[in-house]
This record gives sequence, C-alpha cells and structure tokens, in this order.
Amino acid sequence: MRVIISGGGTGGHIYPALTIARAINEIEPSDILFVGTKQGLEADIVPKEGFPFATVDAGGIERRLTLGNLRALLKTFAGLLESFAVVRRFRPDVVIGTGGYVCGPVLLAASLLGIPAVIQEQNVIPGVTNRILARFVGRIAVGYAEAANNFGANRDKVVVTGNPVRPEILTATRESGLRDLGLSPGKLTVLVAGGSRGARSINTAMADVHARFAGREGIQILHATGSAEYNNIVGLLAERGIDVTKTGNISIVPYLYNMPQALAAADLAVFRAGAIGLAELTARGIPAILVPYPHAAENHQEFNARVLESRGAAVVIRDAALSGPRLADAIDALLGDRARLTAMAKASGELGRPEAAAAIARLAIDLAGGRPN
Repeated sequence: MRVIISGGGTGGHIYPALTIARAINEIEPSDILFVGTKQGLEADIVPKEGFPFATVDAGGIERRLTLGNLRALLKTFAGLLESFAVVRRFRPDVVIGTGGYVCGPVLLAASLLGIPAVIQEQNVIPGVTNRILARFVGRIAVGYAEAANNFGANRDKVVVTGNPVRPEILTATRESGLRDLGLSPGKLTVLVAGGSRGARSINTAMADVHARFAGREGIQILHATGSAEYNNIVGLLAERGIDVTKTGNISIVPYLYNMPQALAAADLAVFRAGAIGLAELTARGIPAILVPYPHAAENHQEFNARVLESRGAAVVIRDAALSGPRLADAIDALLGDRARLTAMAKASGELGRPEAAAAIARLAIDLAGGRPN
C-alpha cells in the first residue's frame, strides 16, 4: 500500500502523524511519504525519523480581509498545484491529514483526483482547514465524541478514534520513570508543564506553589518551565529566598526530553489543554489541573479541558483566573484527598484511547481497500 501523510507546523501535528505511520506499517508494511512545508518543524523532524519527505507551499488564512490573507491565498494556490504534482507522482492509495495549513492543499488535491482521504481532528472544536476538508474527504477521525456535532452535514463521516499517542507513553513504567528522573518512590509526584515553550502564567503561579510545598514530606514536584522561562522562575524563587537544590522535593528543569518517563511517574499533572497532551494524560490515567491556553483558535483548549472536567478527570482553572494561591490551593486539596485523586485517575483512564493510532491506521487501510482498480 502507498500512503501520503500530511501534517505540520507544530509537534502536535507531526508526532501523531509519525505514530499513525508506524501503526500502519505494523498492520500492513507500506510505502509512506510525508508532505509538509520547508519552514515547518516537520522538515527537520520527519527525515530524522527515516521517512521520505516532500514539501509544498502553504499559509494560514485569517477570517478577515488583509494583505497577509491575499499572500496566503496565493501561496495556498501555488501549494495546491504542487500538491497535484506530488500526489500524481507518488500515486497513493490513501492520504491522511493530521493538521496544519499544509493539509489543505494536499488533501484537497488528493480528493479532487479521486484518492480516498482521512482527516484527523484532535480538538473538540475543529480548525478552519478541517471544516473545509470535511466536505471532500471520506472519513473524519476525531479525538473526542463531542467534536462530531461540529462537522454539521458531514458528521456521518465521523469516526471516534481518540488521539494517537506515542507507544513509549504507554510502555514507560512508574519505577523506571522515578529512577530515571531521580525522584523518590515514596512520594506523590506533581508534574507541571506548559508545553515546549512553557507557559508564563503557570510558571508565575508556580512560584507560590513551590513556596508552599518546599520541604513538605510525602510530596515532590517536577516542573518543566520551557527554555525561555527557566531563568524567570528560578529568579522568582531566589527573590523569595528559596534554594530549590536544598528543598529535597522540588526539581525545576527547562525542558523534559523524557516526557514518557515523567508521565509514568506522575500522580497529578498541571498542564495546558492541547489535544495530544490530554491524550497522553488520559492514556496513562493521570488526574489533572488544566489551565487552557487562552489564545488558542476558537478557544479550543478550554473546550478540550471541559470534556475532562465533565467526566471527573480534571479540574479546570481559566488562565484569566489563575493565581499562585489558587493553584496551590487546588494542588493541596487534591493531594490531601486520596479518594478523590483515585476517582479522578479512574475517570481519566476511562477517557484514554491507547489504541487510537491503530484505529486510525485501520480506518485508512479500509478506506484504501475500497478504491476501484
């Protein structure tokens, strides 16, 4: 089987695409071509993962008339012509899009050429590109059942698969996670992360959290600040006279390169509400305090977070309402109520879909099997 997978711009689109590719190869070894842009992270990440990679032009379009929109439309038209050429040359049996502007021209070209296509929508609120593509593709794989109604007349194409997570997220053990990160097996572990670039509002609030929990028995905090925010948070703590290296229970790092191990060690997480981060939390059954990124398109992170909250798997604090004392109180309340923490973990695990990548792979393979010869 021959497959084109398109997705890019952020790791949240690229890593799920790679996970789906590997799931396809496990079910049916295939020739897989990734299509992205020259400027996106995918141009660096995908070739390093050993997959062939082709590029087309693509740009984001705002919902208003601007000179930038005109340039983006011209770039998208050029990308569509390039996409026709790539698709004709590779002759795929199926095309899969995992998000990002590049999916628009690639999946549209494939659909217009009569090639079956699948889009993977990670969020409760679909992006503009996927709403447009929904009219053309054969199947829509969604991360949340709540997303189905947002595809309107195309909801009959929707299949609830969940969002794909890396296999290592599922295979890491608590014991290895605690050992690799230098954490104590006898303490409850709070994992704090605001994404690869960090989240200033969370980091600032964490100064109060660290001040309250420094040296407390039975609790340890692993806080990934993001590279740009690390000096800021360490400086805030120094101003309060807190030497993290002497607390015995606080570890602050710029970035977590071993997130699977960190998740395996966590008893509670403080996170943003990106779809893939939530998929990883629920795959591991981790209770969470979620602070949705307030500037996400159409506020989709809050909609994602509210799904977990409604099922009892998370507590949501809006970014505008976040403060150090409020976050510290929320963490204190959950860590002090083991029955509630256990119930939240159970609810989180029930939301998890660890087989999502395989489900999307089978969906694409089945769709490709329906092509006329």
